[in-house]
Amino acid sequence: MARPRKPLLSRERIVDTARALVDAEGLAAVSTRRLAAELGVSGPSLYNHFRTKDQILEAVADSVSAQVDLSMFDAADPRDWRTALHDWAVSYRAALTLHPNIVPVLARGPGRRPAGLRLADAVFGAMVAAGWPPAQATSIGALMRYFIMGSALGSFAGGFVDDETAYDPADYPHLGQAHLLAERQDLIDARAFETGLHALLDGLAAQYEHMAGGEGPGRPAGDASTPAEASPGHP
Repeated sequence: MARPRKPLLSRERIVDTARALVDAEGLAAVSTRRLAAELGVSGPSLYNHFRTKDQILEAVADSVSAQVDLSMFDAADPRDWRTALHDWAVSYRAALTLHPNIVPVLARGPGRRPAGLRLADAVFGAMVAAGWPPAQATSIGALMRYFIMGSALGSFAGGFVDDETAYDPADYPHLGQAHLLAERQDLIDARAFETGLHALLDGLAAQYEHMAGGEGPGRPAGDASTPAEASPGHP
C-alpha cells in the first residue's frame, strides 16, 4: 500500500514561510496571496489554519519569543536574579536581532500568544521568588521589555552614513569620526546594549539592597504603586 502523502500545509510550514518573508522584506510583504504563492497552494487553503493575516503575524511573533532562553529562571538554576535577568536579556536581544522586522508586532505585548505569556510569567515569577514585591516585579518586567525592544527597533551606529564629507566640522565639531560608525554597527550596538543593561541592573541592585536593608519597600522615590497594581507585567 502506498504511503499517505504528506499534507501540503501545516501551521508550522505557514509560520516558517511567513517569518522568512518578514525577515527578508518586512511586515508589508506578508499577505495571504503572497504566502499561498510561496507555499504553492491556493489562497483559501490557508484559512484551514489561520483566519486572518494578523493571526499569522501573531504566530510569527510567538515563534520568535519561543527562541528566547528561559532556563535561567528555572527553580533549580543557580543564577541569582540579577545574573538571570542579564542572561535572559542577552538571549532576548539575540532573537530580536535575527528577526528585527517582527519587533513592532512583539512590542504590542503577548496578548494570547503562548510563548510570550510563558516569557512574561517566567520573569515575573522569578522576580517575586527573589524577594521583589509583586508591584516592583511588574515594573521590572515592563522596564526590561522597554529596554530590549527599544534596542532592537533601530541601530544608533547604522544611522550614520559612511561618507566622511557628510559631517562638516564647522557644523558638527564632534562628529569627525561619525562616518566610521556604520561599518562597526554590530560591535557598537552590542557594546551600547551591554553598557545600558549593566547600568539598568546596577540601579535595580541598589533598589534591592535598599529593600533588603529594611529601608522601605524598594520603590523608587515618588512611586505611588499600590497592592492593587501588583499584577504581572509583559516583558
